[in-house]
Amino acid sequence: MERLDSTDLKILKLLQENGRLTNKELASKVHLSITPVYERLRRLENEGYIKKYVALLDADKLNRGFVVLCNVKLTKINKDLAAEFTQCVLNIPEVTECYNISGSYDYLLRIHAPDMKYYQEFIINVLGSMSNIDSIESVFIMSVIKQSSSIPIDVE
Repeated sequence: MERLDSTDLKILKLLQENGRLTNKELASKVHLSITPVYERLRRLENEGYIKKYVALLDADKLNRGFVVLCNVKLTKINKDLAAEFTQCVLNIPEVTECYNISGSYDYLLRIHAPDMKYYQEFIINVLGSMSNIDSIESVFIMSVIKQSSSIPIDVE
């Protein structure tokens, strides 16, 4: 991968703010013509700087605004149990993020649910059915102070 120049960084920063910008709009904002911007976008995509384009949805309006951070500790850690847990989590739609973490717990899950009752049943019927989980600790999000999917980019 070649080093990104300031124009590449500007393009990435602009797309994080609004992924629906057209090539024409991007070109105008970075002071290039459309063709070079198009070529840069393709290169940034091909080199993996841009993973995908998404729409950020309102979880409350979709009745999934009850958000829980769930710490999970496995009964023991080994390659097979970690792979089994990972495969299970990948197939649970309510789990929107999963991180392998250090500390007292092994994984941190972000779970979207309609309400506390749903989450309680989720713990019992979904996570509770996984034999390799030793313990969990739930942290309930009361309000969001800051939430961003953007990565800080320093543009020269």
